[in-house]
Amino acid sequence: MPVRARLAMMLAATFVLVAALSVVLFTGGSDHAGGAGFDGALRPPGIPPIDFALKDQDGKVATLDQYRGQPVMLTFMYSTCRDTCPLTAQQIKGALDQLGKDVPTLAISVDPANDTKLNARRFVNQQGLTKRMRFLLGDRAQLEPIWDAYGIQPQSKKFEHSAYVVLVDAHGVQRVGWPVDKLTPEGLAHDLRLLGA
Repeated sequence: MPVRARLAMMLAATFVLVAALSVVLFTGGSDHAGGAGFDGALRPPGIPPIDFALKDQDGKVATLDQYRGQPVMLTFMYSTCRDTCPLTAQQIKGALDQLGKDVPTLAISVDPANDTKLNARRFVNQQGLTKRMRFLLGDRAQLEPIWDAYGIQPQSKKFEHSAYVVLVDAHGVQRVGWPVDKLTPEGLAHDLRLLGA
């Protein structure tokens, strides 16, 4: 077979492959709806979230296990954030308002050096989420296994932290993940309803 013919066939095969990949990525193959009807992206199936015992902004211990039997929202924030974290908090607040009831919402610190009880309490109050969100604090050694389990990059001077909301179902299994740039109150409320909230 002549070289030109082989090159033409390889080029055609490449175009077909790229076209097929585009269809998968842009028409739902990304698990955006996932056949389960979720608006957020499905998390890897069957992976139970790591449990933890961290103190919240009021000094009370919170564990993921204590919320078994109901869906839980997890997010990752830092209390002195001025952009992404307040936006995430407002999207969560909007979703809870649309639901008409609260769902356990746990914000896990990504900046242990600066996330004090006072700063965390101030953040939750400023966002209008008092008694609706628990801001969980700890030292780096306590938080790193949680960040690793959820694929979260903590805050640093060199880069911004990973900004996600993760929905855990009543059985304690990660089900849906929302990158903050895709998060909407409507979509989040929709997915919470599907999880039985």
